[in-house]
Amino acid sequence: MSDDKPSRIIIEGVTEEGQTFRPSDWAERMSGNLSTFKNHRIFYSPMLRPSYKGGNRCVILDPKLKDSNPELFEQILQFAQINKLRICNEQELSDKFS
Repeated sequence: MSDDKPSRIIIEGVTEEGQTFRPSDWAERMSGNLSTFKNHRIFYSPMLRPSYKGGNRCVILDPKLKDSNPELFEQILQFAQINKLRICNEQELSDKFS
């Protein structure tokens, strides 16, 4: 069975070795690349936003970003790989915590 909607990519703030990634505001900093600021408030893009999963800071990355901003998409994935952060999709994470 094929799903028309690709699942979002989740980059967890935990290294492959199980260590918490620092600095603690890394997800907000990364998500700031597509955020806007209005009326003294930050608004994160639905294509790149910080979140929490399983008690860990995460970044949720929409695969459509690859089409609209391929350089940023690649930069984010390279950052995760260089820092050995866990990368999974929504289904994998859902299975992990269910």
